[in-house]
Amino acid sequence: MIAVFDSGIGGLSVLRELLALLPHEHYLYYADTAWCPYGEKPREVIKDRARHITSLLLEQGADIIVVACNTATAAAISTLREEFPGTAFVGIEPAVKPAALASKSAVIGVLATAGTLHGGNYLDLRDKYCDKVKIVEHVGKGFVELVEKGMLSGPVAEATVRESLHPLLEAGADTLVLGCTHYPFLSDTIRAIAGPEVRIINPAPAVARQVLRLYKPHEDGNCDSKPCVKLMTSGDISALESMYRKLIG
Repeated sequence: MIAVFDSGIGGLSVLRELLALLPHEHYLYYADTAWCPYGEKPREVIKDRARHITSLLLEQGADIIVVACNTATAAAISTLREEFPGTAFVGIEPAVKPAALASKSAVIGVLATAGTLHGGNYLDLRDKYCDKVKIVEHVGKGFVELVEKGMLSGPVAEATVRESLHPLLEAGADTLVLGCTHYPFLSDTIRAIAGPEVRIINPAPAVARQVLRLYKPHEDGNCDSKPCVKLMTSGDISALESMYRKLIG
């Protein structure tokens, strides 16, 4: 079984890519909505949540766990690998490298949570590529909350997205890195504001490909015709089910 967890429904953007690559597998998705968002929570709180969720997922039979949250990856994945040594973990981090390679203006914009932008993984990436491109950062203020409410378009979404995009576009960024798994669900609004000439990079497909490399399916455990997805949450399960249907179908 492939398990995926996030602070909320953002990790569904990763699950969506996994379903495209491995459509007949068993999946378990955990949304920690009672603690969402993680972005500005203390590191130790996020570690404790990640430990707790990992234990739950292993009890449910997870074979591999995808930490589908940039903030949780930055805060906790090293700890999880140390404390659960028999479990394979796949994390996610802002796609700075492909953005740096793709940029023609030599300016890239990174949209992420405060927790991700202050995390060691991201800071190491920034230091590695900052001599090749100018990296402009901004917290996607209100982005997570928009997605959790299902407000992916419309005047409120546009105003919220525009406020955070403006400094990146003003700085000349021609490539935008979506550094939170919630943000891809706002891609249409982001693209409408940024314009067709700005490239948007979503790291979720790369995460799914990494799972494909590491995961060995059970020959007798595959679903026959459609994906088998079990949803779990620390919050309202009916709300999660509704957003799953809306975002994935």
